[in-house]
Amino acid sequence: MLRLVSLVAQWREIVRGLAERWADARLRLTIEDENAAARAAAVLGPLNPGRRGNVLRFYTTRRGAGLSPDLVERLLRRLDQERIRGKLDLVGADEAAPEPVSHRPTLAGSWDAAIAVLPADWSDLYAEVELDSSDWLERAALLMAPLNPARWKADPRAKPARPEGGAASGALGEKPGFRFRGARRFGYGASPEMTRRCLERLDNEGIRGELRILRVLSDTDPVATQGPVWYVEGRSV
Repeated sequence: MLRLVSLVAQWREIVRGLAERWADARLRLTIEDENAAARAAAVLGPLNPGRRGNVLRFYTTRRGAGLSPDLVERLLRRLDQERIRGKLDLVGADEAAPEPVSHRPTLAGSWDAAIAVLPADWSDLYAEVELDSSDWLERAALLMAPLNPARWKADPRAKPARPEGGAASGALGEKPGFRFRGARRFGYGASPEMTRRCLERLDNEGIRGELRILRVLSDTDPVATQGPVWYVEGRSV
């Protein structure tokens, strides 16, 4: 005689013994009364079990729709309610592949990488930080205040600018972020050191995003001015 332990209890015991990262499990259910095997197969129909005599085989997957562990438990509970006795065995199980580790650069690190490939005589730049979430807009504006950050709005008559190697800039409301100017030696714009410090503040508070250098000028020599003026999307910046 097979032990009179509920199928749900047997199932939970099997689950407790599985590896923490199990992905799928293959199971064998041996029905005590061979005459009840047909009814058991009907109840377990959503699992598409294979049947041979009084033995049913099926499997479950931890992720995805369909043959979930919750479905297995619900159907086994129905067998218990109908007093269909049996023994549930684990035939085999596989573990999920490790999740890929993302090494996304910090904003300060992105700044270092961007500056490193600029011409040695660069003097002025126009950049943007696109945040991953609009929830960070107010806090990011405060932390970036020394850069004089500004939201941007595309001129509806103008074609959105597309910097070389980058994505087209978006209209206000389409991208949560800010644009700012930088100056290496003099003129209008934050220094490279101040820019990095402000981006570092964002990193330290877990504010994530993507930095892009949109425009760069080299070896400018302002005469009685604060520096060059760019016209971007129909307005000066």
